[in-house]
Amino acid sequence: MPKIAILCLAAIAILMIKHTVADFFLQTPFQYCNKGTYGHPGGFVHAGIHVALTPLAYLVLAPASLMLALWIALGEFVVHYHVDWAKEQFGRRMKATPQTANYWHALGLDQLAHGLTYVGIVAALVWAMS
Repeated sequence: MPKIAILCLAAIAILMIKHTVADFFLQTPFQYCNKGTYGHPGGFVHAGIHVALTPLAYLVLAPASLMLALWIALGEFVVHYHVDWAKEQFGRRMKATPQTANYWHALGLDQLAHGLTYVGIVAALVWAMS
C-alpha cells in the first residue's frame, strides 16, 4: 500500500477517535444541554474542544503552514458548531427522543457530517503536502 494511503487512513482513524472522545467522553451537560441555543457558550466550548484536539492528526499529516492549520481550525469550528446546532433544532421540532426514529436519523446524519468534515481535513492536509 502506498505510504500516502497509510498516512491518510491513520489520520482518519485519529480524527474518528478524537471525535468519539470529544463527543462522548468530554462533553458535559453544559455543552449538550445548550448546543441548540444559537450563540450559547456551551456550543462554542464543545466545538472548541473538537478544534483543540484536531491537531493530533498533524502527527501523521503535517500541515504545510500555520495559516493552513488556522483555516482548518476555523472551518472545523464553524461546521461542527452548525451541524450540532441543526441537529438539536431538528430534534426539538420533531420532538425526537431516543425512542423515536427521528432521533436516530438525526444522530446518524450528524455523525456522517462530522466524518465527512474529517475527510475534507485530510484532503486539505494531503493537498498541502503535494
